[in-house]
Amino acid sequence: MAGLLLAPGIATLWMTWQKFNHPIPPHALSLSITGTGALLVNVTCALILAAFKQHTSSLTRAAYLSARNDAIANVAIILAGITTALTLSFWPDLIVGLGIFALNLDAAREVFTAARQEHLDAKA
Repeated sequence: MAGLLLAPGIATLWMTWQKFNHPIPPHALSLSITGTGALLVNVTCALILAAFKQHTSSLTRAAYLSARNDAIANVAIILAGITTALTLSFWPDLIVGLGIFALNLDAAREVFTAARQEHLDAKA
């Protein structure tokens, strides 16, 4: 599950690297509209899963962290779209991409730690 959480982060890191090498700003309106639609879906999922976030199961934790991180990323994407429209710069998108990678990396670490503890508890 930690790998599944890390996969979007790695994809985002790759796209960030591509943007750094070809610094063309994204279409700001498309970025913001897509982020808004995804935010609605991800906030709904995060709210449903929030009731289970205190469970110690690594699978439950992974599902909650995934929805929460996606919602946070969507807010950042909307803000990047607005900032890009105002500045016509590729930097907001690049910075958000690095932030999404860091967020997913931390979630993967947290789920890996929980899964490792579950494995140790099962052995005992």
